Amino acid sequence: MRALQMVGFQREPELREVPDPVPGPGEVVIKVGGAGACHSDLHLLHEMDVSAVWDLPMTLGHETAGWVHALGAGVSGVSEGDAVAVYGAWGCGVCARCAVGMENYCEVPSLVGGGGLGANGGMADYLLVPHQRHLVPLPAGLDPVTAAPLTDAGLTPYHAIRRSWPKLTPDAFCVMIGVGGLGHIGIQIARATTAAQVIAVDVKPEALELARKVGAHHAVLSDSAAADTIRELTGGRGADVVIDFVGSTATLNLARSVARALADVTIVGIGGGEVPLSFFSQPYEVSLATTYWGSRPELAELLALAAGGQINAEMSLYSLENGAKAYADLHAGTVTGRAVVVP
Repeated sequence: MRALQMVGFQREPELREVPDPVPGPGEVVIKVGGAGACHSDLHLLHEMDVSAVWDLPMTLGHETAGWVHALGAGVSGVSEGDAVAVYGAWGCGVCARCAVGMENYCEVPSLVGGGGLGANGGMADYLLVPHQRHLVPLPAGLDPVTAAPLTDAGLTPYHAIRRSWPKLTPDAFCVMIGVGGLGHIGIQIARATTAAQVIAVDVKPEALELARKVGAHHAVLSDSAAADTIRELTGGRGADVVIDFVGSTATLNLARSVARALADVTIVGIGGGEVPLSFFSQPYEVSLATTYWGSRPELAELLALAAGGQINAEMSLYSLENGAKAYADLHAGTVTGRAVVVP
């Protein structure tokens, strides 16, 4: 079969011929319908040398959906042909976090974080999934190409927003910094699951236009006046929840400067920014937190929203032969929404 693989650090991914996977006991092979290209993959390819800890070549792609193709011995509850999304975080399956479906926070150290993150991923004709618990059935009406990017680009903002639901009341303001692959879905999630006013922030006018298109109440250009503009939009009090999909020093400073006392500031983006933390560096009882992905039950909730037409990822589609171009376009910042490779 064909597979788009990471072959080395600071090298472009290559489309290679590899053997078709054969499921062992408890394993499932998925015929890939779609696989999302994530900005975090660029960090692996060009900024974080994982060659010392991960076996390369490794097939990329940690956002995958498709159809059950083959079952290993002992697998039950799924059948060949079932449409499924693949929950991307692969933990030990038995620790306290994994037991409730939060394998993204598995407490047993492992170098393998999932397919495309230490194990072979979904940018191929087929994907070997090590356990059926990683499969989430697709609701009726939701196809694998549409579902694929939601397994990360949707699940990550869903978890970040869901954890702050108690603060997203009808009189609240939610600021989302960065309207890219995750941010534009985050806006829709906030609109679908809360009654808060959503303020989108980005440096690109076209991103702000996308923010308005998907439901942001306000769209603010990220410039030297952004904090003052947000303060004005919130009646001077600031935001109750701020979600930073960028994670640079500039955006972290903006997030803290517009947070209201008791606000949640959630850092989702891995832009490498740092800010000092002290008693007076933000308003009282502002909570600063990072998140990683979301839980398997949350993915099922998100897919239900998508099947109901409340969430839709803007996608730029690429063939598997053009998968390397998807990453090149992502690196150049020319992708609208989420890049999805369709074998």
